[in-house]
Amino acid sequence: MRHETISARDAAPGPQATDGASDLRLKPNSTERKTQIVVVGGGAGGLELVRKLGAKYGRKRHDIILVDRNLSHIWKPLLHEVAAGSLDANLDEVGYRGHCARWGYRFFQGSLCGIDREAKTIELAPVLDEEGEELIAGHTIRYDILVLALGSVSNDFGVPGVREHALYLDSRKQADRFRTKLLDQCLRVSRAMLADPQADAQVRIAIVGAGATGVELAAELYSSAAALSHYGLEVFDESRLDVTILEAGPRILPALPEELSAAARRELKKLGVAVRENTQVIEARRRCLVIQTGARIDADLIVWAAGVKGPEFLGTLGLDTNPRNQVIVTDTLQSVTDPDIFALGDCASYTPPGEETPVPPRAQAAHQMAATVFENIKRIQKGKPLEHFVYEDKGSLVSLSRFSTVGSLMGNLVGGSLAVEGRMARFIYTTLYRLHLLGIHGWGKGLGLMMLGRVNRIVRPKLKLH
Repeated sequence: MRHETISARDAAPGPQATDGASDLRLKPNSTERKTQIVVVGGGAGGLELVRKLGAKYGRKRHDIILVDRNLSHIWKPLLHEVAAGSLDANLDEVGYRGHCARWGYRFFQGSLCGIDREAKTIELAPVLDEEGEELIAGHTIRYDILVLALGSVSNDFGVPGVREHALYLDSRKQADRFRTKLLDQCLRVSRAMLADPQADAQVRIAIVGAGATGVELAAELYSSAAALSHYGLEVFDESRLDVTILEAGPRILPALPEELSAAARRELKKLGVAVRENTQVIEARRRCLVIQTGARIDADLIVWAAGVKGPEFLGTLGLDTNPRNQVIVTDTLQSVTDPDIFALGDCASYTPPGEETPVPPRAQAAHQMAATVFENIKRIQKGKPLEHFVYEDKGSLVSLSRFSTVGSLMGNLVGGSLAVEGRMARFIYTTLYRLHLLGIHGWGKGLGLMMLGRVNRIVRPKLKLH
């Protein structure tokens, strides 16, 4: 396995560099050393950060590098729509190679596997193709400032059988896999009904976890199923879905006020979703779950959405982490272990003064953290004191597809929270995605994509079936 060190003075672009990457390197005779800022993770926070850094510093004296194992970005709160087939990720994803050419940073495909804090380098594992052959050799990349924005993965809490028999919605690849399995099962049921119109065939889906992901997925499934009859499954509709949500806690959507949680539960019940609170899963098996009473819940598809944690390898990098593999950071979002390393988003753990729990792993937190890290990187360049991160809870919104939207605004701002439902909540929910587009694309392209999105909603198919 070959390793090479990537720095601002590389003589030629590596195999994974984007077109025009040589423009980001110094001329061979130059003795100037660029400040190299490396961001690992191209999620909402990481992608917004590299855009701002590229727009601010350009290529003259700084070398901004984004590292991600994927080639494109899609906003994680949209993955339940991708899984249900109601969103075509090909139209909403952002390719890192095109984005970096627009905003003046470099992109390297790879997975972080080590940090040498003394040498100030990170190590990337080799990239393999579908046959398991090496596509890109392992790399060692130098950094002056390192930002970890690796997001989160589903937390199975060590429950036996979950990894083998459950599906996750942490990435587009996983959402695509769920959609394929869902459509296959819908086709089986449709064929069974054609063979025997009296057959009581159903697609049984068990969703473990009644947070936003689990609840939104359940509603989106019914919205998509209602349209399947127009796409070749003439005898299939939403009545053939048997969806169960299992929640270990006393109520669904614990982040929302009780009255909104109850409203969401009523909407789910109208759709036909069975909601079972105070139900803890102790084992996952092929096509069934075992709960604490010993009873079995049969399911053709099992989705695990019961919480998140940092990727496992974060606990092996020599940085202080909590039991959920999140990097513990100071109020400036620097690692408590190394001030040259920042962490933001779901992979970071920061507990504000006077609070008992860390900042929750939400998209709004990643956005606010990215803004603070950007400001602090600017201050480091100028030798100024760093800014303290202050989390402002803007509230939470949960979309029940086309059926309803519920949420609370204002969070812990002055005046407390404001409950919202219906069209107003749906409008605000949609606005959040528009703000995300502005954050990663800027005003010009961001507004253009918003208008294009409205057109696509009209002209493109309602379901993605492949």
